[in-house]
Amino acid sequence: MNKLSSKLLAALIAGALVLSACGKKEEQPATPPAAQQSDAKPAEPAKPAVKELVVGTDAAYAPFESENENKEIVGFDIDVVKAIAEKAGVQVKFVNTPWEGIFKTLDQGDRDLLVSAITITDERKQSMDFSEPYFEAKQLIAVSSNSKVQKLEDLKKLKVGVQTGTTGDEVVQKLQGKTSPNIKRFESTPLALKELEAGGVDAVVADNGVVINYVKNNSDKGFRMVEDATFAKEFYGLAVKKGNAELVAKLNEGLKKIKEDGTYDKIYAQYFAETKAAAPAEAAKQ
Repeated sequence: MNKLSSKLLAALIAGALVLSACGKKEEQPATPPAAQQSDAKPAEPAKPAVKELVVGTDAAYAPFESENENKEIVGFDIDVVKAIAEKAGVQVKFVNTPWEGIFKTLDQGDRDLLVSAITITDERKQSMDFSEPYFEAKQLIAVSSNSKVQKLEDLKKLKVGVQTGTTGDEVVQKLQGKTSPNIKRFESTPLALKELEAGGVDAVVADNGVVINYVKNNSDKGFRMVEDATFAKEFYGLAVKKGNAELVAKLNEGLKKIKEDGTYDKIYAQYFAETKAAAPAEAAKQ
């Protein structure tokens, strides 16, 4: 073999060795046995966080909503919404919100829903949506024990206290006129009743649930309650932003469940069992 042939053979052998080495590097690791693969559990998809609904309420309307000595918001409305939320699978956070301007917070998105003894009216339904009614209410007149008032018409020329923007306010406006100087408006019904106690007004027109509760807890003030046949039944609802059909459906489903399983009746009895005989209509506000 000449030198050229020897060099050629050596080059061929070297090339073969290089190719062999490259082939070994490209080999894939052995696949683990199927039994070993089945031991690994697939990762569970992350559960979406439950949205906390911000609930606006004017906590100055016992027994529906008020603040206790620890500044906690309590009352019939609060317990009802908590029960509905549990059945609907949502979380709620209550925020004390003054009545004057409460509907604006809903429209602006600062509150997801409102519960504040809000009467469902045709006017309100134009700018917000409501759940099914959760409470039946009616107006009631509070006067001093020596008052001669026997019916709504007797308030025609008297000074009457009302909470601003409520259905009690509307009732007295229809009787005396929208611009009547005898209509005295207050931020809350308890403030109006305080004015009655002080002699600043001759009567107060408000929801019977609140009036009954106040008179019961202030029996030494000498108040008397007057019903009127012309007062129509009113119904409270949970208010949500206009067009939020999904939330309305959830609230209605939760309300249906607490009525069916007896939860609603237990809450009602806790707040109104003692006052039911004092007023044939259940109770009332806006």
